[in-house]
Amino acid sequence: MDYKDTLLMPQTDFKMRGNLPNKEPKRQEQWEENNLYEKTLERTKGRPLFNLHDGPPYANGDLHIGHALNKILKDIIVRQKSMTGYHAPYVPGWDTHGLPIESALTKNKKVDRKKMSIAEFRQKCAEYALKQVDGQRTQFKQLGVRGDWDNPYITLTKDYEAAQIQVFGEMAKKGYIYKGLKPVYWSPSSESALAEAEIEYQDKRSASIYVAFEVKDGKGVLEQGDKIVIWTTTPWTLPANLGISLHPDLEYTRAKVGEENFVVAHELLETVTAELGWENVEEVKTFKGKELDRAVAMHPFYERESIVMLGKHVTIDAGTGCVHTAPGHGEDDFFVGKQYGLQALSPVDDKGCFTAEAPGFEGMFYDDANKVVTDKLEEVGALLKLSFITHSYPHDWRTKKPTIFRATAQWFASIKDFREDILEEIKQINWYPSWGETRLYNMVRDREDWCISRQRTWGVPIPVFYGEDGTPIITDETISHVSNLFAQNGSNVWFEREAKDLLPEGFTSEHSPNGTFTKETDIMDVWFDSGSSHQAVLLKREGHKRPADVYLEGSDQYRGWFNSSISTAVAVTGKAPYKNIVSHGFVLDGNGRKMSKSLGNVILPSKVVKQYGADILRLWVSSVDYQSDVRISDDILKQISEAYRKIRNTFRFMLGNLADFNPETDRVSDAELEEVDRYMLHRLQQLVSSVRESYDKFEFSPIYHQIHNFCAVELSSFYLDFAKDVLYIEAKDNKRRRSIQTGYYEILTTLVQLLTPIIPHTSDEVWEFIPGEKAESVQLTDMPEPREISGLDEAKWAHFMKVRDDVLKALEVARNEKVIGKSLEAKVTLVPKDKETKEVLEALEHLHQYLIVSEAVISEDAKEATEYKYVNVVVEKHPGEKCERCWVSSDTVGHDHDHPELCTRCASIVKENYNVAE
Repeated sequence: MDYKDTLLMPQTDFKMRGNLPNKEPKRQEQWEENNLYEKTLERTKGRPLFNLHDGPPYANGDLHIGHALNKILKDIIVRQKSMTGYHAPYVPGWDTHGLPIESALTKNKKVDRKKMSIAEFRQKCAEYALKQVDGQRTQFKQLGVRGDWDNPYITLTKDYEAAQIQVFGEMAKKGYIYKGLKPVYWSPSSESALAEAEIEYQDKRSASIYVAFEVKDGKGVLEQGDKIVIWTTTPWTLPANLGISLHPDLEYTRAKVGEENFVVAHELLETVTAELGWENVEEVKTFKGKELDRAVAMHPFYERESIVMLGKHVTIDAGTGCVHTAPGHGEDDFFVGKQYGLQALSPVDDKGCFTAEAPGFEGMFYDDANKVVTDKLEEVGALLKLSFITHSYPHDWRTKKPTIFRATAQWFASIKDFREDILEEIKQINWYPSWGETRLYNMVRDREDWCISRQRTWGVPIPVFYGEDGTPIITDETISHVSNLFAQNGSNVWFEREAKDLLPEGFTSEHSPNGTFTKETDIMDVWFDSGSSHQAVLLKREGHKRPADVYLEGSDQYRGWFNSSISTAVAVTGKAPYKNIVSHGFVLDGNGRKMSKSLGNVILPSKVVKQYGADILRLWVSSVDYQSDVRISDDILKQISEAYRKIRNTFRFMLGNLADFNPETDRVSDAELEEVDRYMLHRLQQLVSSVRESYDKFEFSPIYHQIHNFCAVELSSFYLDFAKDVLYIEAKDNKRRRSIQTGYYEILTTLVQLLTPIIPHTSDEVWEFIPGEKAESVQLTDMPEPREISGLDEAKWAHFMKVRDDVLKALEVARNEKVIGKSLEAKVTLVPKDKETKEVLEALEHLHQYLIVSEAVISEDAKEATEYKYVNVVVEKHPGEKCERCWVSSDTVGHDHDHPELCTRCASIVKENYNVAE
């Protein structure tokens, strides 16, 4: 007979190849048709609410790999929470206002902005943004991200804008909103003010000049004609110079160089002398900066006085210790100038070109003026030195072009008024990683005001009216009315109607005796939009709560969404809008370089999904330490695919060996399980405990490594391997066989549940093949909790696994020396080196099976034994014949007359179960 027919070989329709790119879209359709998201919420209704609040990605363009990292991390957390005792809805959001959308429409040849009203152009922006939302939504769903995709929150919707107006109104009511003239970051390329969060630093080559200001009135300390030396890297700001700042407590020197006297900080004299190439320098006198208070110098090329002022902002880190001061072009300059009653002269327009207030430079772009200014300085004999330096300089993070400081009338939120409250709240939050606390704390600690106005079209208008005398009008009544108007009509109504038609009926004000009003034309900073989501979403939407449990975004959001959200929330409620902050790093290429089209190293999530499948991308997300910058490349994805294959094939092997197992009837109780199966279930409980703990700490790479390790080492190299000799060989209902199958069933079910948040497509596929009655989807189950496995001597098995390592090394040596081929050809003799090892080995009934050899002998001594840590080992080729059925070499092969090719064990099984004589 063919003895193969008597073996119980694995049988399963679960495919070895994942074929994920083809299978996943069908599974996603199935999830949608079966309303799986709604079913998860229905199942968990009544449980404690867990809110991960989605930081809205910007609705413009296809997803990049950073988007994928972000959304998959969120999905892992939400899925895990819904499987561990929480009700965890997930509402995705989108940020839809701002310059990139405005720019995209302006560049569109089909959109002639000049022929449109503002309201019509804004309508086009809205249509474009919503189209982008649709495209990104489709791509997010392809990553397997589960959520309320039909009802996202979008910052351009009426209800959202109405809630944002309420936040603004509440802050205004508390006195935190004001309009003021002060220097702000200004982007000539965007023609708008920017907040600090919209600034990034890049290297820039700038002129470095030393300039002499001639003294007109030295207050008895200096003589007329002496020269105060300043240093600057922004020559273009000299037309706006109104003063020179000195530190009140610093020592300054009047130094004679040839026939001229120059003033610099005493500590910098040596440096300046070397820099300017002075020779035979004579220190005439020294004095404190405060002695020169309100001295007067002359502007180098205008008939205008430049007053000497005192300011603690002056340092001796570089330059001369005498600081050129243009109150319209620097924050420190502005504040010191204000103390001395100087106006904030800013002779530069929105485009960065000089106005008539800068005679001789009118119409010139500020950067082009640098050379013209230095030429003028040289012409009048005020230029002491010109060189060039490369230094870090603020740039507009969207256009990537340099910004300037420019004094304009802007709307501000006064962070300093409630800064201490924010700092106190920051201490109450849990930070992952922990350094996030220090990072945000330091940002807020140094923050004075937040410039919230933008001179753009596409955004939420600042809901302020002006009286006839120019006084801003913000009242509870006007805010409530505008909020209601936006709720009914959307914010476009602000641009469609006149001011009088936007005010409450019959509204009057002392500032407009004739009943005439105008309205603000600036819009709000987009960070105010997204930063208001705690009001628009957490407070207003059903199934949400404020504060949210988690905000999770990239590390750039410490200056962005994390910052604007806590600022507006503390201003309005006194409390932070989140309990936990989780941040992730940036995605770099395999060599650790930033991805860019010019380098050709961009990896698109859509391409990864098409080539490998979403579960491979998700497994990669789980494998990296995401709280730092992470790397991705084709080689890395191939490694992840290998790990996936290992896990998948482990599942397939267990499924194949459960083909004839019915958990309702064949399951073995804990008390009756074989000890090895109890041990493996005990190891499983340790894994469950560790994995759940990692999930709770938002640490996913330990989960990936532990589960992969469990599949590769504990299962494949041991439990699945030795068990073949029982599962294939013994009779169907053999007690040891059913015991192993019981172990397999629990291990398989548990691993699939533990991995569901990470690879849901594969988990759902495996779930369909697991025998027995079960939920429609693994996503509709709870993760197992670690349980006690009774009646186990854990120490014994832990020690055996160490001894086994010794034996495996000995077998490998024998294999290399051609003593044996496969390990089943071997007979091993083991000499225990200590009492514990001897007792452990003698207590194991099926020792040869656990070692996957044909015979294992425990001996007091053995010649030619090789020494290892716990045992001395002799490996020899087994002298018996190989059984045709179980492939074990045995002295009993040929003992059974009916089945001479079999060992007595196999002959007995065949006779009892197959009723066939040879």
